[in-house]
Amino acid sequence: MRDRIQQATKDAMKSGDKRRLSTLRLVSAAIKDRDIAARVDEKGHATGRDRIDDAEILQLLQKMIRQRRDSIEVYTQGGRAELAEQEAAEIAIIEEFLPKQMSEAEIKDAATKAIAELAAGGLKDMGRVMGVLKERFPGVMDFGKASGMVKELLK
Repeated sequence: MRDRIQQATKDAMKSGDKRRLSTLRLVSAAIKDRDIAARVDEKGHATGRDRIDDAEILQLLQKMIRQRRDSIEVYTQGGRAELAEQEAAEIAIIEEFLPKQMSEAEIKDAATKAIAELAAGGLKDMGRVMGVLKERFPGVMDFGKASGMVKELLK
């Protein structure tokens, strides 16, 4: 994952694509920041980890996309279409490094199966169901959508 991002950054430099280069540099900086944070725990003791793994990078990329979607909403409401377009362009670049996302039908199917496996009977079981989904589908499922679907299925 890191190598793909690094190579894409080099390619963007060579091609002169400023938007892509700036977005990839933001991604690299965020990863480097997480690497530094992973070196110590919350008490300041060394963890023995030099860097985060690919699963954590996927979570970071998904968080960056969520933040940009929120920004698009705010910019659109504020009448700042040019800023919303800029955020949308960044989302497209970041999404290139994520695995193919599950469709809504696939998410609903996975949620239904998890509910059946856990014999979940109500909203009190939502945390367990979401835990199973997060464990099985890291990086490929939009957990915001999944959460809404699980809530509906458990009602």
